[in-house]
Amino acid sequence: MWPAHDRATMSQFTVSTDARLSVVDITDRVAAAVPADAGGTVTVFVQHTTAGITINEAESRLLGDFEHALAEIVPDDGWAHDEIDDNADSHIRAMLVGPGETVPVEDGSLALGTWQSVLLVECDGPRTRTVRVVS
Repeated sequence: MWPAHDRATMSQFTVSTDARLSVVDITDRVAAAVPADAGGTVTVFVQHTTAGITINEAESRLLGDFEHALAEIVPDDGWAHDEIDDNADSHIRAMLVGPGETVPVEDGSLALGTWQSVLLVECDGPRTRTVRVVS
């Protein structure tokens, strides 16, 4: 049995998206979920197969470019999975992004680079997504 202070803590929050493909900056919400005495790393994980988490700059034109790139790389139509629920493109885009990221933490604060933000990538919206933060 681990001592209480060595156990991971987990919190979660939800994010509502308003478009089929969009990127949302969740850095402040992730930071708020990190315990004040945390050090080491946190894992940020989205519990969905049609959304992802990545780290990059949250500049609006870059986020629009990323949305456009995902749409260009993965066409909307023509996938076998579409016979089930018509969202294969969303699953494939989310697989390219991945469901989570690990972020260093120092003294309870995210140790991100100057221009880095934690981003939720919505691939099948609009929806409400659950994000978990484990430290």
